[in-house]
Amino acid sequence: MNVSTSRVSKNAFSSMERDAVYRAIFERRDVRQNFLAKPISKATLERILKASHHAGSVGFMQPWDFVVIREKKTKQSVKHLFTKANDEASQRYRGSKAKLYRSLKLEGIEEAPINLCVTCTRQRGGPHVLGRSTIRETDLYSTCCAIQNLWLAARAEGIGIGWVSILDYDALKTLVGIPRPVKVVAYLCMGYVKEFSLNPDLEKAGWRKRLPLEQLVHYETWGRKNGNLKRTAKRY
Repeated sequence: MNVSTSRVSKNAFSSMERDAVYRAIFERRDVRQNFLAKPISKATLERILKASHHAGSVGFMQPWDFVVIREKKTKQSVKHLFTKANDEASQRYRGSKAKLYRSLKLEGIEEAPINLCVTCTRQRGGPHVLGRSTIRETDLYSTCCAIQNLWLAARAEGIGIGWVSILDYDALKTLVGIPRPVKVVAYLCMGYVKEFSLNPDLEKAGWRKRLPLEQLVHYETWGRKNGNLKRTAKRY
């Protein structure tokens, strides 16, 4: 084994470790139902939040904060915000699409043991954050990286996460006391679940299908495709 090969082998995960990473990615689901009453221990929650906190961030800004919500009264108030926003959203659809929309389970706010509000403090790091001078939104992108870390770590713990995106975030900020300059990025339902679905709920319901990867990858310039990608992508 030459030096270059030895270095690669040292840096790579074992096949078992690698398979576990890909399993968490491919079995991650947006969970909104079948939450169990089993509580999430403090140690488990800290592990998941620590994984989230170790996400990459532009300029090492670390713009995220986490509001952990367990109280029933608060969840009920958030559920009220969802119901109002969801009623308004349902008016955008007509016919069979409207009927399908109203049949979808789009939140698990009261059922989940923990609700988690993830925010982005856009002023963190001062007025000049390294790497952010041309693309200000990188702080929001970084927070999304933290959310994905959280989602994958939770899946590895057997805990489901559901993203509740149908909310009036300004009203939510007032409800949980988030300062005006801080931006809400995600409101998540979190808990152990009865099972993880083999396919995403919206795919099962017929709302959307997963797009073929080979349609979405371009080489060197937009529109240039590579026919070998499909065979490679089936490895996992």
